[in-house]
Amino acid sequence: MGGFLVYFAILLILPLWAQSKVKKTYKKHSKIQNSSMMTGAQVARKILDENGLFDVQIEEVRGVMSDHYDPRSKTVRLSTDNYHGHSQAAAAIAAHEVGHAIQDAESYAFLRFRHALVPIANLGSNMSYIIIIAGILMYSSGLILAGIIFMSAAVLFQMVTLPVEYNASSRAMEQLVSTGVIRNNEHGETKKVLNAAALTYVAAAITALLELLRFVLVFVGMNDD
Repeated sequence: MGGFLVYFAILLILPLWAQSKVKKTYKKHSKIQNSSMMTGAQVARKILDENGLFDVQIEEVRGVMSDHYDPRSKTVRLSTDNYHGHSQAAAAIAAHEVGHAIQDAESYAFLRFRHALVPIANLGSNMSYIIIIAGILMYSSGLILAGIIFMSAAVLFQMVTLPVEYNASSRAMEQLVSTGVIRNNEHGETKKVLNAAALTYVAAAITALLELLRFVLVFVGMNDD
């Protein structure tokens, strides 16, 4: 019983802690101006142009921390605060999303692999629990195994996301420095923003892996009966 309580506590607390860490770090650094006084949109455009990605567009998108890169339309989308803001957070996040655009242009292997996994990962996320619950209710190890296979695809997607995100952050730091957007005394603070954002992906991967392990143990226990 104690083990299950610890397990569910981890599933509940880990994502909440990661989200809290990200929000706290983002809030702090969104109030500190970057030394170049460039908006997030300007930072993104500068880095894109420096890398010859003139065809990649930059758009403002609604929401808070809704920033992302869309490989289908070759567009970097920045939330309103980061698009117009001159903060350290805006510069870091803009550079991170451009990092994904650079990955796309260079056909970064993990990014390509993640894109290929999207259809099956979505199917796995939507169907796995339904199949597993049906298997438990019907006491069918075959259905549980099928659900585990579907869930494994979703977990694999989460695991592949980690190197993609960390690589984009690494590229972001390199570009912010090489283009002169940030100065030496800003390196540490910029890394804090990028590292905090990465925590959400780490938490998601750990949570998904624990869920998969739980159902694997259910499957093993059912077959041991």
